[in-house]
Amino acid sequence: MLIAFVVLYMAVTIAIGLIAARRVHNSKDYLVAGRSLPLYMNVATVFATWFGAETVLAVSATFAKDGLNGIPGDPFGASVCLVLAALLFARLFYRMNLLTIGDFYKHRYGKFVEVLTSLAITASYLGWTSAQMTALGLVIHVLSGGAVELNHAILIGAGIVLVYTIFGGMWSVAFTDLFQTVVIVIGLTLVAVVVGDMAGGAGKVISQAAADGKLAMFPAEMDAAAYWAMAGAFFAFAFGSIPQQDVFQRMTSAKNEKTAVRGTILGGVIYFCFAFVPIFIGYAALVADSSLKELFDSDDARQIQRILPDLVLGKMPVWAQVMFFGALLSAILSTASGALLAPTAIFTENVLRPFVPHMGDRQFLLTLRIILVTFCACALLFAVNSKSTMYEMVQNAYNVTLVGAFVPLVAGAYWKKASTQGALAAIVFGVGAWLGATVLAPEAMVPPNLVGLFASAIFMVLGSLAPQVIRHGGHSIEHTLQHAAAHAHPHHPATH
Repeated sequence: MLIAFVVLYMAVTIAIGLIAARRVHNSKDYLVAGRSLPLYMNVATVFATWFGAETVLAVSATFAKDGLNGIPGDPFGASVCLVLAALLFARLFYRMNLLTIGDFYKHRYGKFVEVLTSLAITASYLGWTSAQMTALGLVIHVLSGGAVELNHAILIGAGIVLVYTIFGGMWSVAFTDLFQTVVIVIGLTLVAVVVGDMAGGAGKVISQAAADGKLAMFPAEMDAAAYWAMAGAFFAFAFGSIPQQDVFQRMTSAKNEKTAVRGTILGGVIYFCFAFVPIFIGYAALVADSSLKELFDSDDARQIQRILPDLVLGKMPVWAQVMFFGALLSAILSTASGALLAPTAIFTENVLRPFVPHMGDRQFLLTLRIILVTFCACALLFAVNSKSTMYEMVQNAYNVTLVGAFVPLVAGAYWKKASTQGALAAIVFGVGAWLGATVLAPEAMVPPNLVGLFASAIFMVLGSLAPQVIRHGGHSIEHTLQHAAAHAHPHHPATH
């Protein structure tokens, strides 16, 4: 019955995605859903895209092993990211009327910075997308009782996501996210009640977690190095995930700028609150079945992510299994589709298109779909060859944008003296310092990603204030907003 449900659920999801694809008439529809999503759909896309496999399987398992101080990045940093993005950038991005976040770097700094930052953002999605594919493969592998080998299961899962994303783009993502959000909330809430009862009640689970020291964010025995490590993980999510195409797409897909701000904040707050549901389920699972702790001793870090699937399959009634795997599949599919579409959009628009400037809209749509398939193949290669947990894969992904794209974004939006030379210096020295510290001093007290962030900020200032050897290739924010307003005028030729 469970296998039949999973097959049916996949079929329904694909059908919703393909029906939504009928709304796609041009590249704007494909990438930002025609900038027309109402508040409830906007909130659903923000929540469902962030509430992914790592939240259900990896964050819950990491908490069970290390407690709150093991998960500063997600949900804490991830939720802060969404609130900051809404307050600092949602109105600006919406008014600029851009297709991708890479367009911001183009308008502010010129084509060269556009290409460099877009490559960094695209590369960052490799770990994020791979994490979702790994999770989908893990579910198929577990449900098959091991009959389908993990890497083969990852291939099957990737094919399912690819089918509905390739045709409908953001419209398919929006409609499937709405459906999947409902399944996630209902499914995990019911499972939490069942697992809590198995463990002796919610009170016992929480008191046990407190007794085991899992609820202490800053344990008394923490040293300076541990605080720095937590800061590195927090800022990787809180700052590194702001210059991301999926965050940008959800803000600019809203029907107006007020919806863009409210939808992102609401999505972030709901995400933070509901992320503790799988965390509770994961720890309740250990309280109910202590033998699951043996998964912590595996040489393959991915095995600890089996805590919840193993408990559900081994101890729970069929209806609860259906609810859990329905919610889990929803979380994975909604995030995976967004994680495929975002790098496809920014690579095609901001890395490829500058070299083919006269590409028509129909040709651009075809190119988007070709790049989508190509990126999916790259993510698959990464997924089948990585033994990291999904939490680690996602955190490593955000380090790329933390050191290479965050500082030029903030400076470009809020500092009038920010220049092309400063942005290039921030990118080159930020990424260089991060990679250098990773190779030469990976165990140093200050994490490599924070070394890269500090270097990026320092060289942004120095490069912008120094004599400008490199000509400034962009425009001020004011000029860009005036240009966007002129092109948005109903009588402007561009609208016809």
